[in-house]
Amino acid sequence: MQEWNIKRVAKHVGVVFLIFSVLFTTLVGGVVIANVDNLGRFVRVVQLIRHDYLENATTTQLVEGATKGIVEVLGDPYSTYMNAKENTELFQILEGKFGGIGIVLSLKDPKKLVVLRPIKNSPASKAGIQSGDVVSKIDDTETAGMEQDKAVGLMRGDPGTKVNLALYRESTNKTFTVSLTRENITVPTVDGQALPGHSDIAYISISQFGSETGTELKDTLNTMDIKKFKGLILDMRYNHGGELNAAVQVASYFIPEGPVVYIVDKQGNVDTKMSTGTYLGMPMVVLVNEESASAAEIVAGAIKDKATATLVGVKTFGKGIVQTIFPLDMGTSVKLTTAKYLTPNKVDIHKKGIEPDIKVELNKGQPATISPQDTNFDPQLQKALLTLQGKLK
Repeated sequence: MQEWNIKRVAKHVGVVFLIFSVLFTTLVGGVVIANVDNLGRFVRVVQLIRHDYLENATTTQLVEGATKGIVEVLGDPYSTYMNAKENTELFQILEGKFGGIGIVLSLKDPKKLVVLRPIKNSPASKAGIQSGDVVSKIDDTETAGMEQDKAVGLMRGDPGTKVNLALYRESTNKTFTVSLTRENITVPTVDGQALPGHSDIAYISISQFGSETGTELKDTLNTMDIKKFKGLILDMRYNHGGELNAAVQVASYFIPEGPVVYIVDKQGNVDTKMSTGTYLGMPMVVLVNEESASAAEIVAGAIKDKATATLVGVKTFGKGIVQTIFPLDMGTSVKLTTAKYLTPNKVDIHKKGIEPDIKVELNKGQPATISPQDTNFDPQLQKALLTLQGKLK
């Protein structure tokens, strides 16, 4: 996931209009435009396709391909053109509701489809898919080198439809196949409980930052009656991020009034996102790891700079840039990197990450006990507990 600003009203169709204008001039008038800023080359290719290419190619196909190519040539993995289907799926993710099988993929290797975790009670979870499994085939399509966005698109679909996955499991050195029936997946992003064995300590995990995460956190805190707890452990391990505004809402519970993050655009303009005055002001420890990214790093960075909690775990992913979604025509959109963000102390963490205050690594292959059901905690959670207990003495 990334942190996103979403432009929902104005339709930014300039690029598509430019492409369409060139296509229209070429197809209807047969006029060759002078090679201004390489447009002549583009027009020549369109002419060749329309007049010499063996198969038929529609104007819609050429517009789609040209638009996608313009964005891809930027070489930015976070900037993409999304067709109507992909655009719809993205907003379903942000809303936490979509048709699929319930798999979250790891960020570690964007060209390798490693299962980060199956979503609780999803088809993937019920089929026994585990963290660390590698998706090698989706139906009849090999996934070697496949971009994650494409893989996610293949795995998602209408509830009731089927998809077959081939998966490799390192622990058994075997590849196996599962047939899954897609369901409506609703992903709650916040989970809260008393830490098992420690009724005076609250434990809250946030898995991603969707459009409702701020509201979910508020409801969770109220349901738990957070004031009855002496301290809080906030777990943002494996949180890939999401909506920028959701991160600001969440951070507001964990830092006093003031800047949460600075958003700096291409022209150097600075948009300061301020906390909303909902600071809890209770002793706290925050868990992060190498897959805590994007909006999760906004929250972690604000907490670290304001020294309102101790960060435990390992260095975060290091994604300090913001994408904006610009709606286009026919339900499509383009997602572009439009700004970088700085922490309250104006630290740029992009490609650097955030170092925890206390470094604790998990053993190779050891799962993190997120939302634990018993007291068999992983070493990072154990250290978080000890650290918090030290604050409460």
